[in-house]
Amino acid sequence: MYGQSIGIQTENVKGLILLLKQGLPVSSFSRLSMILGVPEKSLATTVNIPQRTLTRRKKEGRLKTDESERVLRLACLYERAIEVYGDEDLARQWFHLPVKGLGGKTPLEFADTETGAREVEDMLGRIEDGVVY
Repeated sequence: MYGQSIGIQTENVKGLILLLKQGLPVSSFSRLSMILGVPEKSLATTVNIPQRTLTRRKKEGRLKTDESERVLRLACLYERAIEVYGDEDLARQWFHLPVKGLGGKTPLEFADTETGAREVEDMLGRIEDGVVY
């Protein structure tokens, strides 16, 4: 449903909200870093977690709610890209390619805010509909 790529196992939105409020395990962040092929330091910048905070979270074992939501947001975009491209490798590559429709930024760079993430999601919908960028 949501976040399967980072190990989230929930059947419904209520369960997901509870999990987010508890905070995702830091392993979800690390897994996202690995599947996107992005160093943890770069991913931390994208999801707006300062490096010192990330170090603390690793000791604590869990992210805070807002951090968890940002990690989930990016994981869901990746999962959506897999749906559109039909292939994990193609989806991963797309996240790293500059896109004219995003002002020459990569989808990964553009998705560092909620508004940017929505634009990336809209772009995936347009690509799915056959609009080329």
